Amino acid sequence: MKSVLAAALALAAMTQMAQAQDLAAGETSFKKCLACHAVGEGAKNKVGPQLNGIEGRKAGTIEGYTYTEANKNSGLTWDEATFKDYIKDPRAKIKGTKMIFPGIKNETEINNLWAYLISFGPDGKKK
Repeated sequence: MKSVLAAALALAAMTQMAQAQDLAAGETSFKKCLACHAVGEGAKNKVGPQLNGIEGRKAGTIEGYTYTEANKNSGLTWDEATFKDYIKDPRAKIKGTKMIFPGIKNETEINNLWAYLISFGPDGKKK
């Protein structure tokens, strides 16, 4: 019984370390976004909207940010699959968006970036 418990604890510790590494890599990847977007406590809209609480939010709805009609009328709700498809080529996903970004093609980087972004609640605090 002790060995099963020890194995379970070791697995839990490794999972937490892997998640921390993913978040750290996601934070590094987010540096590509910093010129236009902010996240975290005190985040404000910049050239692009702040990204706190992105998961489950409808595209084009952050208060105080002026979106294109394309974004407001995209019908997108940000979830993992939508974000991962969008970030590869934003202009292909929402034709007419003002977001000029070449995209991120590397799946691991995209996964890490999503993990980092969803670690922030709508108030900018870490979940």
